[in-house]
Amino acid sequence: MTNKELFEALSLFEKEKGISSEYMLQHIEKAISVACKNYYGGNENVVFKIDPEKNTFDAKLVKTVVEEVFDPNFEVTLEEAQKINKRKKFAIGDEIEVPIDPKHLGWTSVSSARNVIRQGIRAGEKGQSLVEFQSKLGEIVTAFVERIDPKSGVATIKIGKSEAVLPKSEQLGRDNLKEGDHIKVYIADVKDNEKGPHAIISRTHPGLVKRLFEQEVPEIFDGIVEIKSISREAGSRTKMAVSSTNSDIDAIGACIGSKGARVNKIVEELGGEKIDIIEYSDDPQKYISAALSPATVCKVEIIDEETKSCKATVPDGQLSLAIGNKGQNARLAARLTGWRIDIRPESGFYGEDEEEPSEEPTESIEE
Repeated sequence: MTNKELFEALSLFEKEKGISSEYMLQHIEKAISVACKNYYGGNENVVFKIDPEKNTFDAKLVKTVVEEVFDPNFEVTLEEAQKINKRKKFAIGDEIEVPIDPKHLGWTSVSSARNVIRQGIRAGEKGQSLVEFQSKLGEIVTAFVERIDPKSGVATIKIGKSEAVLPKSEQLGRDNLKEGDHIKVYIADVKDNEKGPHAIISRTHPGLVKRLFEQEVPEIFDGIVEIKSISREAGSRTKMAVSSTNSDIDAIGACIGSKGARVNKIVEELGGEKIDIIEYSDDPQKYISAALSPATVCKVEIIDEETKSCKATVPDGQLSLAIGNKGQNARLAARLTGWRIDIRPESGFYGEDEEEPSEEPTESIEE
């Protein structure tokens, strides 16, 4: 390979892998130094002269000019030095740069050099992946589905130039992913261990809903409407509390959009997941009442502000609506508000087989 071909190859590699030519040149230098150390009895004193603009790459081994050579790996005679560089006048004790012929390095040394370059490529790719993932942390990205494991359902996806894994547990229940699909995923976390950097990606994380609304609702992006909290049971239902910093802007209306256009687009992206949008309030009684919608709440009684426990009373005919299917509505309301909610019917009568329902807050996203 000529010098020109080397730089052309490095340029192509940079475009395909995203690893800079400068980075690769550093590892090529390191590889040549390692090869020289192995072949020349420990001499790794190599001088490099590189000019990418002129397509020049030159490597020379430094030796000392001596009267009598005891170690040819480190020394040359005065006569040899003059033959190598006829333009310079040498004296005993001077250093001379001796051209390196890669053909003379030997198979073992060349093999070691190749290993160094491979390690450099792997390190460079890991570094690029780490930077790429970290730059997208907490964001939504569009990913390409490369393959699906037929047994586990795990999807291997491509994000930019990096690969990531979307476990079945982080997919929506209604997702039917196929190879070649383009999907939106949320970068929940980035880990870096001995196997290299990898992104924790999800389609079930509440952050996905938050970012989708930020993309779809200009008022949220501009900071006029704020998402205060989100609680989600992915694939089934989400509750989101919003408020407006401008009294002329209806926060809920902005999120729903004209004829439901904005929220419907997000519902479609989430495979039909229901989304309840409520008005946030600093008054916990109003906030809890709104959070239990679509049920109507007669009153909310604060039991203990320190432990955030309360009692919500609803009309007898709306008890099931307030609690929701398998307790989902009450559970999401508790997560959304951060309050432990005891839901009671107005009459105080639950029925022979019913217990007083209550829900404790668990995980939600809050601003």
